[in-house]
Amino acid sequence: MYVDWRAHGFELLFIFWLGSYLYCDMTREATQVRQGDKRRARTFSSSSSSRTRIRMVRAWYMDDSLDDQRLEHQLSPPRSVSLEDLAKNTGVMYYKLDPKKYEEEGKLSRIKEERGYNYMDVIQVSPEKMHNYEERIKVFFEEHLHTDEEIRFITEGSGYFDVRDQEDHWIRIEVTPGDLIILPAGIYHRFTLDTKNYIKAMRLFTGEPVWTPHNRPADNMEARKNYVLQQSKGFMVK
Repeated sequence: MYVDWRAHGFELLFIFWLGSYLYCDMTREATQVRQGDKRRARTFSSSSSSRTRIRMVRAWYMDDSLDDQRLEHQLSPPRSVSLEDLAKNTGVMYYKLDPKKYEEEGKLSRIKEERGYNYMDVIQVSPEKMHNYEERIKVFFEEHLHTDEEIRFITEGSGYFDVRDQEDHWIRIEVTPGDLIILPAGIYHRFTLDTKNYIKAMRLFTGEPVWTPHNRPADNMEARKNYVLQQSKGFMVK
């Protein structure tokens, strides 16, 4: 087929230009789609990684070993305790906060307002930070109760709170940065550091703080009687 380029040159040039334009436009759109997919993938990866960094509290039943109290002391096989079961069986309450941005987050302020906590201070427990460390850590690990709630918000380090269940078995609760734990008045419990030997926590209280521990046995104390009665009825889980 013979084409007269002189007669149809303009039409052919227009067709060539239109084809080139459409090809470039399709290529640009495809590139944008790929880049958008990459951005979405990066966003998903970033949000997923931030979620995985949030470590929820762990709790488990303890063995009877007399080895170093700072070890996990898991049963064999391990027997974990869910947050719901922990609350139902012991009355222990748990909240997860941002240990770095809790003031901006606002959750701690809401908890303080709802529960009437108007006193706050900070405690650091470690051989370097605490006066009479060896003596104090022994006191913390002696089984005892308090006549008021014990509230701790962990901002650095880690450790263990041990509490008794209805059958008087020990449940160990691991606390790490961001964990806020509330032990009800009258519950038998104890505390120890883990092998890292350091924890920093905010202590909250209603009114003037009373840190007096009442070592077991303290079954005749009003706080203990009230706790046992509530435990027999069952604790409400929020």
